[in-house]
Parts: sequence; structure tokens; C-alpha cells
Amino acid sequence: MSKKIITTQNAPAPIGPYNQAVLKSNTLYISGQIALNPKTMELVLETIEQETTQIMNNLKAILDEAGMTFENVVKSSIFIMNMNDFSAINTVYGSYFDEKTAPARETVQVSCLPKNVNVEISMIAVL
Repeated sequence: MSKKIITTQNAPAPIGPYNQAVLKSNTLYISGQIALNPKTMELVLETIEQETTQIMNNLKAILDEAGMTFENVVKSSIFIMNMNDFSAINTVYGSYFDEKTAPARETVQVSCLPKNVNVEISMIAVL
């Protein structure tokens, strides 16, 4: 089976040579999302909670376009600039999942992210 490119106007357009997501067989690979508002393409950086909420809403829009929900997510990767933000990010992130069925995940502190944002999240989901 060939790969299917998943694209929605309800999430930010890619800012480089990649797609929002790729569906291969029954697995969806979602590119890392940052807190870009898809309507204005402006960053939402007022607070770490608002930044994380925008990211999760972008991820939800991509999942929706693929006919999936957060229940389909099996793996998340969270990249953060400051581990001191972990608790606030985790609280927002966790509100999108049932803790009993939450996906596998890693959270890694990095030295820099695109557009100097504070957090980026990617996901893998399975139908």
C-alpha cells in the first residue's frame, strides 16, 4: 500500500519540506507541531499552557482529518526547551487523554526548537 498524505487547513501548513501527516497502512505519523495558529500562522506563546493547548488543538485537527481521535494515539514525543515547564505542559497534554489508555511517550529537553518556541509535540496513531 502506498502512503497517503494527510492535510487539513485546521492545522498549520508545513514550514518546510514535509507534510502534516502521512498515513501508511493503518498507521498515522504526525509531524511535530508547534503553537502556530492555523488561521493567522502566528505563534501562540502567551503562556506555556496556551502554547501547549494550541499544539494539542493542531494535533487534534490532523487526527480528525485522518478519521482518528486521541484514543488512536499510541506514541507521543514531546520536545521542550525548559524542563521546568514539564508540569504545566504535562497537565495540558494529559487533559486530552484518558490516563488509563494514554499512549507511550518520552519528553526530552532540547537546546532549540523551530521559531524558538518552547514545546513541540509529534504523534503516531493507529486505526
